Amino acid sequence: MSDKTGRDRPWLIRTYSGHSTAQASNALYRKNLAAGQTGLSVAFDLPTQTGYDSDHPLARGEVGKVGVPICHLGDMRALFEGIPLEEMNTSMTINATAPWLLALYVALAQEQGADMRKLAGTVQNDIIK
Repeated sequence: MSDKTGRDRPWLIRTYSGHSTAQASNALYRKNLAAGQTGLSVAFDLPTQTGYDSDHPLARGEVGKVGVPICHLGDMRALFEGIPLEEMNTSMTINATAPWLLALYVALAQEQGADMRKLAGTVQNDIIK
């Protein structure tokens, strides 16, 4: 891969991960980044992917099982605590709730004082999945 000036860039290394709580996932992300991972690929739990808050009756038994639960900006803050978003390439596998979770990510980046032009990553939005 080359940027516009022709200099080579190394491959991006992102592990698809997220589990139990935003705080636990943050600890995992920070550990992986310290070990040389160069980006993040966020796995969200099923209630988050389908638009249910963690305390909704239909979410019972699924919260934090296959990914991290994110219900509001406070959860997003905890997920990325100590991780400067303008320095990160983040992939979010979200599906139908993609616009909402991307808005939370951008709001957090703004809180961090990030240069919006430096945000990088991908968002999956397969509403049929």
